[in-house]
Order: sequence, then C-alpha cells, then structure tokens
Amino acid sequence: MTTIAPATPASSATRPAGERAAGDGVRARLGRVFQHGGWFVAPFLVVYALFLIWPLVSGLWYSLNETNLAGINTEFIGLDNYREALGDDQMWDSLGNTLRFTAMITPLIVIVAFGLALLAHNIKHGKWFWRLAFFAPFLLPSAVMAELWRWLYEPDFGLLNNTLNERVPWLLEGDWAMFSMVLATLWWTVGFSFLLYLAALQSIPDHLYEAAALDGAGPFKRMWHITVPMVRNITGLIVVLQILASLQVFDQIFLINEGGPNNETRPVVQYIIQQGFTGYRIGYASAISYIVFVLIVAVTLLRLWMVRNRSEENS
Repeated sequence: MTTIAPATPASSATRPAGERAAGDGVRARLGRVFQHGGWFVAPFLVVYALFLIWPLVSGLWYSLNETNLAGINTEFIGLDNYREALGDDQMWDSLGNTLRFTAMITPLIVIVAFGLALLAHNIKHGKWFWRLAFFAPFLLPSAVMAELWRWLYEPDFGLLNNTLNERVPWLLEGDWAMFSMVLATLWWTVGFSFLLYLAALQSIPDHLYEAAALDGAGPFKRMWHITVPMVRNITGLIVVLQILASLQVFDQIFLINEGGPNNETRPVVQYIIQQGFTGYRIGYASAISYIVFVLIVAVTLLRLWMVRNRSEENS
C-alpha cells in the first residue's frame, strides 16, 4: 500500500527568492526598530494613536455628516456643515470674542512677565519669596481661580469695588466683562511666562553688562541694547504659546461669568461645546472645531516661517 505524506509548509529554501527577500526585509526592518528602543516607544504610540490620531480622524468624519450625540440617524452631507458655520453670525461673534481676548492678553503677558522677571532677577533680598509669589497663581486649578475672581468682582461687596469705593460693573457690561476676563487671566497665567523670562535673564553673561557700564551706558540703555535682544527668542516663544492658548480659552470665562452678558465674552470653544453637547449637533460642532484648528495651524506655521527667516538672516 502506498502512503502519502501530509503536506508541510514550504521551507524558506523552497520559497521563491523574491518572497524570501521581501519577508526577510520586513523582519529586518522591524528588528532594527525594536532593537533601538521600539518596545519603549510602543506604549506611547498606542496612546498617541488612541487619544490624538483617532479623535482627529473621527472628528473630521463627523464634520462631514449630520449626526447627533447618540450617533443615530447619521447622514453624510459633505461640506454643508462648513458652509453653515461660515454663515453663522453667532460663530463669528464667538470667534471675534476669542480674537479680541487674544489681542488684549498677549501683549500684557509679555510686558508684565518681562517686568516681573527683571524685578525678581535684580532684587537683592528675598528672591525666593518674589519668585514664589509671582509663580504661585499659575499652580491654582481653574475652578479655584474662577471662584476667587468671582468674589473679587462681586458688584455689591466684592473686594475690588470696596477698595475703589465704586460700583464698577465688572461682569455686567460687555467691555468691562472682557477686561475682567483679561485681568483675571493675566494674574493666573503670567507666572509661566515669568519663569521663562527669568531663566533667559539668568543665562545672559555678566560681562556684557560690565562692558556696557564701562562705556557709560545707563540702566535703561543696558536693558534696551543687551537684555531685550538677548531674550528675543524667548519673547517670540511666549507670544506664540500665548496666542495658541488664548485661541483655546474656555475654562475661566465659562466658570466666572458663563460667557458674559449677552454672550459678549463667549469664546468660540464654548460655542462649540454648546452646539455639540447642548444642541446635540456633533457634526456641526466638529466643523467649527476644524475651522479653529486651521487657524491655530496657520499661527504655528507663521511662527515657523518667521524663525526660519530669522535664522537665515543671522547665518
């Protein structure tokens, strides 16, 4: 009787040369990746894909559909959400409030942070105390900061009105409400920029100031011709970081006065949340989110272009 041997997988020697080369190449590349730390990076890549890449892709898909919070009765509508957003007066008003807030807070952050850093750097006694005092508000949670400033702005018995002996409508009128949000945010967030400026000031060589003093330069000239140019890169970084943070402002404005009287301080992020989680229009909220995302990317690319041009000029 004749027996037939069972079929066995083809060995690497009997496979075609092209298939062996392709398989060996893939294994070699994977081996190099994980040999040089791929296993250490893999957990981060998984988290990055789940919490950044996937939300970006799914949000873009939602923006092309008419869908609700439950995800039922979804209908593909293409760019209709974007067309509606570009014609939505409330969206433009909210975006205008965000841009106005950004334009007000950014120069104040730069000026105040630089001034505080100069003070903390040059003061002779109690440096640790001033550094702690200037940076400490930045460590407060947004809810604590908002509750504190709500009491300060209280029209009848708030500390500010009692100190000024006036009944200033801090949160009751549009212009005052926006100024109030800027003032509270300045107090809360200036500590981070202050710390960056302080580190930059400590890195400036002392011999530059000594040489300038020997040439007869006063304190103001030394600051203007030495300090300001030496911290120029940090100033550019602070400006970009503040613009990006201000374009996404939400916490303190919502917690202090929920967008102000007649929504005159409502930022665009709050409008997105209202459309998505109050109006249950996830697709429309996603479209507005991507419009803001494009604005943020444009600011970032502009900063990179400016840095590159400055590097080419200095080289």
